[in-house]
Amino acid sequence: MSFLQEYGMELLFKTWEHLYISAISLGLGVIVAIPLGILLSRMPKLAKWMIGIASILQTVPSLALLALMIPLFGVGKLPAILALFIYSLLPILRNTYLGMENVSSALKDAAKGMGLSVKQSLFKVELPMALPVIMSGVRLSAVYVIAWAALASYIGAGGLGDFIFNGLNLYKTDLIIGGTIPVIILALVADYLLGRLENRLSPQITQS
Repeated sequence: MSFLQEYGMELLFKTWEHLYISAISLGLGVIVAIPLGILLSRMPKLAKWMIGIASILQTVPSLALLALMIPLFGVGKLPAILALFIYSLLPILRNTYLGMENVSSALKDAAKGMGLSVKQSLFKVELPMALPVIMSGVRLSAVYVIAWAALASYIGAGGLGDFIFNGLNLYKTDLIIGGTIPVIILALVADYLLGRLENRLSPQITQS
């Protein structure tokens, strides 16, 4: 309670910063990775290379990637968003590719037999069927990004990581806990809300 009395307003601001950084990074990941995953599902040979490159980027330690952004973009929110955007790509890209690949060929043939164009088949048949797999990738990326956004404080981007790093530097447990618990809550809430969205958007199969 004393922590909230002393840092309450700052906690709200840092939480907003954390959400801002995470949301933009994840949004960019969705905008780039889903269309790219759909395209790669039509180009399986290129898909192996692209997913391989994304996997390599994913293995770069987060602090190292953030540090590499400093010479290119300086410090602040921009390099943090770009680094987190890179980290968000792989789960969404891979799941979009797998989701599109696993759509039944019988459904594709049925759509073609009904006279649907390639575009109509994509948006009315393939994407709806692949959506649960795609959304699971988005949910995974959201949890990753929210967790890793705590490290954005390392390059002056703000967010809840400020509490954690300050607590480590000053040996103040309350600051560490005050920064860590909200990050965990944000990750859990994001996963829950995206799960609800996934259920709402997924095609409903009724049994006769």
